[in-house]
Amino acid sequence: MKGIILAGGLGTRLYPLTYVTNKHLLPVYDKPMIFYPIQTLVKAGITDILIVTSGPHVGHFLGVLKNGKELGVRHLEYAYQEKPNGGIADALSLAEDFADGENITVILGDNTTDADITCSINKFKDGAVVFLKKVSDPKRYGVAVFDSKDPEKISKIEEKPKNPKSDFAVTGLYIYDFHVFEYIKRCDPNFIGRGELEITEVNNYYIKEGKLRWENLDGFWSDAGTFDSLYQATDYWSQKKG
Repeated sequence: MKGIILAGGLGTRLYPLTYVTNKHLLPVYDKPMIFYPIQTLVKAGITDILIVTSGPHVGHFLGVLKNGKELGVRHLEYAYQEKPNGGIADALSLAEDFADGENITVILGDNTTDADITCSINKFKDGAVVFLKKVSDPKRYGVAVFDSKDPEKISKIEEKPKNPKSDFAVTGLYIYDFHVFEYIKRCDPNFIGRGELEITEVNNYYIKEGKLRWENLDGFWSDAGTFDSLYQATDYWSQKKG
């Protein structure tokens, strides 16, 4: 299993902080933000990692992460997303050669969690797994719509719905087989009118094929892409470390 960390975009919601550096290098308590998703992968035994990044501060990653050895990474690569507003699926498409036909675990670079996904990775065979978390503000996220006849089954995922049909958000943590790159190629940049390739559309392709499962993400989870969530994540990790 290989790991992909998606750390692109311009971080406009965190201006003026992101005038200085990439969003994913901003501090969350005592570490750069991107250390947390790296640790999530390494804790699960994934030490072959690709970081996809973009924007004007990409060179800063080398100075912070070096070759990844200090964080337990065996092999670290980088890819550059030419369109920082191309969307999550567009960023993931750049990992096709790196994946080389293997299953992959994908995590967004602004996600911080203390969940251990080792078991989920070890039992994964094919299809896709999305990790869900119950949230108080589901309108900010992709939201799971559960089958009325089988509440354990997702019938579709809606991206940032005005009227969410559940309060279970799709976190930025996924496991995919090699078919993910085929589905990305089918994505429509006007799927929800943002001109981006949406990871929600990719997940819905897996649902249509009956190949998507979901698991609850146990433990703490927060993105850190807004001032409020950045503060929340920092507060949690500071308290956890005493």
